[in-house]
Amino acid sequence: MKFQMRLPLLLAAAVLMAAPSFAAVDAPFWTGKPDAASFAAVHQKHVTDAKAEIAKMVAVKGKRTVENTLRPYDAALTHLDASSSQASLMESVHPDSLLRVSAEKVTQEVSAYSTELSLNRGVFDALKAIDLTGADAETRFYVEKELRDFRLAGVDKDEATRKKIKALRDEMVKIGQEFDRNIRESVRSIQVDPADLEGLPADYVASHKPGPDGKVKLDINYPDYIPFMTYAKREEPRRRLYMEFQNRAYPKNTEVLQRLISRRDELARLLGYPHWAEYITADKMSGSSKTVRDFIDKVVAASDARAQREYQQLLKRKQKDVPNATAVNFWESSYWSEQVQKSDYNFDSQSVRPYFAYNGVKQGMLDLSSRLFGVEFRRVTDAPVWHPSVECYEMFEGGKLVGRLYLDMHPRPNKYNHAAQFDIRTGIAGQQIPEAALVCNLPGDDPNDPGLMEHDDVTTFLHEFGHLLHTLFAGRHQWMGIGGIRTEWDFVEAPSQMLEEWAWDPATLATFALHHETKQPIPADLVRQMRRAKDYGEGLRTRRQMVYADLSLSIYNRPAKEVDVEALLAERVKKYQPFPFVDGTHFSCAFGHLDGYSAIYYTYMWSLVIAKDMFSQFDTHNMLAPEVARRYRSTVLAPGGSAPAAKLVESFLGRPFNFDAFQRWLDESDATVKTTTVN
Repeated sequence: MKFQMRLPLLLAAAVLMAAPSFAAVDAPFWTGKPDAASFAAVHQKHVTDAKAEIAKMVAVKGKRTVENTLRPYDAALTHLDASSSQASLMESVHPDSLLRVSAEKVTQEVSAYSTELSLNRGVFDALKAIDLTGADAETRFYVEKELRDFRLAGVDKDEATRKKIKALRDEMVKIGQEFDRNIRESVRSIQVDPADLEGLPADYVASHKPGPDGKVKLDINYPDYIPFMTYAKREEPRRRLYMEFQNRAYPKNTEVLQRLISRRDELARLLGYPHWAEYITADKMSGSSKTVRDFIDKVVAASDARAQREYQQLLKRKQKDVPNATAVNFWESSYWSEQVQKSDYNFDSQSVRPYFAYNGVKQGMLDLSSRLFGVEFRRVTDAPVWHPSVECYEMFEGGKLVGRLYLDMHPRPNKYNHAAQFDIRTGIAGQQIPEAALVCNLPGDDPNDPGLMEHDDVTTFLHEFGHLLHTLFAGRHQWMGIGGIRTEWDFVEAPSQMLEEWAWDPATLATFALHHETKQPIPADLVRQMRRAKDYGEGLRTRRQMVYADLSLSIYNRPAKEVDVEALLAERVKKYQPFPFVDGTHFSCAFGHLDGYSAIYYTYMWSLVIAKDMFSQFDTHNMLAPEVARRYRSTVLAPGGSAPAAKLVESFLGRPFNFDAFQRWLDESDATVKTTTVN
């Protein structure tokens, strides 16, 4: 996941972390380790400096040029970018509650001024008046995109309407923060008997000792939840933990989400759109909510037969142990999928865990990136960080420092509990290097525990690392406003989804997936078994994504007063998935994308279609060869937001992207599943 800001459209992907001045921005951003008060002071100065740059821009007399108008405008965005990014990260990860509160207030202040700026007719007119004669293509594209975003923000509305827009946007920021905070702070747990750990890996059992009452505590964070749902033999404890997981932030977020939906609906209509879904897709590759609806329907049709076949395979496996079973429930799906992998594909997920110790996987991510893209990573042991578990690395190319990254990879109280890349600093050529952070919740924080990971954890790590590489490689443009990951939102996930392919390549895994005891590399045959087993379930997983995508679209493509979130979710689960809907669950309360992504969760699958098409250019028999990877870096990653995403993809493929590779992937892996099952 690429973490997105809540700023108005013209700053929707803001990314710079704070530093006292831009003269020293190549220093680690957390230099000085500010407390709540000093954190607020630094960012108040950024807002003040941004306002000064805008005043200078507006005050220009005579002919407007790139230097006297666009340059101060971009400098203002860089200041706002600094505050919005750091505040977003810190309110999600900092262990001090006072600093988290301070960060939330910074976000509110920066968002308020950013909204004010997006509605400033004088700024809009100044940008529109720039003489672009002789300007390069990137500069022209930048100005055109900003003018479009000003119009989408409502700059051309009358003053009374602009005031209403600003009030709504300011309120929406606070509602979104409340929604996210409730999810972050909702860490539910259950107590089980030691016997309920039957089926779990030995290292999991060893790290979950009974308390004084003889019970074992399990929480809903991923290191506890995912293995338990996959391996625990006893159904009832799995059902109990599932219910806790599906009720995160309930009931608090029921009302909060409805408020957010209502305000967005009101804003969209104020801006002249029939609903929020139509408004939010206006600047995406899709271009309209109808295109999104058609896309969802197309994916649903493409995956229908396969999903039904996979469910019957799952039910048939359950019936071997439970002869009178007529359905597979959601809290059983991971467990019986694991049993299908064992019985039908001769693969046990626990067999690969010993090869995925956290530190080995971490080094593997760094080494793979170096090999494919021609860069070097060096650990900075004394870098200032916000928590002792956070690690800092610097990226070099040709001996020159070109980027910095932070790994905040293990769960702790009040920390963001999913997985995402957070931008920290957008690189600007000759001015500042890019910085970014990975925030995950993986095992490996205990020095006495190797931190054995599920293969899904490895894939997640690689996915988020893909976002990080995109941010770092795209940080060498002359303008902050087109640097970093500023492509259309439909494309944001594609580079990371494509990089996941390397997590299934035997040669790639052999370079870092070493048995934590014997140090032997993972056998190629075992990886191939894992891949065959993984192909089972792609239809069901695709359908689950369509539940999320359709829910996301459907709560925002109608009047807010007609939205019943729980009813819409139940309808879509029943329509797209063969598993029975589970009464008493309230998944939408913890579906954070309903805030950040709002109506456009479809972008994950849209991006996957592009990712599969881009991957078709690589040699699957030699995935470590750097030639295509370097071309991909230069044509797709490095341009950042300096051109439309479709144009970048076309420059890499030599043609426009299409649905064919995605359809082949569904069909080919389905054929593999059917062949393997028959055999």
